[in-house]
Amino acid sequence: MKKLAIAVLVLILVAGGAVFYVWNGLQPVQSSETPIEFTVESGMSTSSIADLLEEKGLIKNALILKGYLKVTNEGNRLMAGTYEAVPGTSIQELLTKMNNGDVKPEEMVRFTIPEGYTVLQMAETIARESGIDEKDFLKAVDQYKGSDVPIVDEIPKGAELRHRLEGYLFPATYDLPKKDLTAERIVETMLKETEKRLDEIPDWQSQLKARGVSLHELMTIASLVEREVVADKERALVAGVIYNRLEENMRLEIDATVQYLLDKPKERLLYSDLEVESPYNTYRQKGLPPGPISSPSLASIQAALNPEKSDYLFYVTKKDGTQEHLFAKTYKEHLKNIEISKKMAQQ
Repeated sequence: MKKLAIAVLVLILVAGGAVFYVWNGLQPVQSSETPIEFTVESGMSTSSIADLLEEKGLIKNALILKGYLKVTNEGNRLMAGTYEAVPGTSIQELLTKMNNGDVKPEEMVRFTIPEGYTVLQMAETIARESGIDEKDFLKAVDQYKGSDVPIVDEIPKGAELRHRLEGYLFPATYDLPKKDLTAERIVETMLKETEKRLDEIPDWQSQLKARGVSLHELMTIASLVEREVVADKERALVAGVIYNRLEENMRLEIDATVQYLLDKPKERLLYSDLEVESPYNTYRQKGLPPGPISSPSLASIQAALNPEKSDYLFYVTKKDGTQEHLFAKTYKEHLKNIEISKKMAQQ
């Protein structure tokens, strides 16, 4: 009888020890604030997942987890993906995360390109926000070889362009996955955004044909409008002035085209700046510059597509803080407007 009691006691102790062993093995590991990343590959067995979690230090005992999954049948819905968890997370929370496919959010790169930026300004911004070298970005701009962005085919071959895709990279805020991010991918994304925004303009290609200009000419005019105009209400009117001067075979004499040639924009251009030899210098060359001088907004593109009709051939900036313009039909009126603008600055 005594031996039986001892045997029963031993069994109870063994059973209790086993229960405690299993219970303890299912408890969270010591907590930590440092997240650990682990990847469940497609087709991975529950046994392999349990081994992975123990290897990563997220559970105490893979063997116990394997038994638990077999008993509870919770291992049938674990989804593939890359997850992140901190030590101290309970086994049930880990399983719930994998059952729901609550994968680690992909690390993103965000950058904002303001309207009117040049590719040089873009290169600086993108390098600062993404770590991609400015030279690599400019190389991708000038040597883009993608074949699935039709608007690139509209860029004249052999044109004296400072940067091939200048004006074709849409100004907007972009969020791109950091993993495997390249300058080429950024450029292609921005090009496709331009195509997408153009398609927001109803029947824009028919309008372009009716206007009698190429897409490249349209983007060039839009870029001039973008750099010349601040007040939205004046975009179409300034676009109309540009068309009027082109029709009259007048030099455009747009300061922004000269600013484009400078290493750093100046608050006020000097007469010597206006004499620089370049096809972009509209003070010396008639017609449009070889290509865009900035990335225009959709509003400027629409203004270039649908300019406001007028007899104006000249405009000068008001020096009253509004950044609006005074418009004139004749050079004589223009000279008067210049004097009016100067007086505004003195008030």
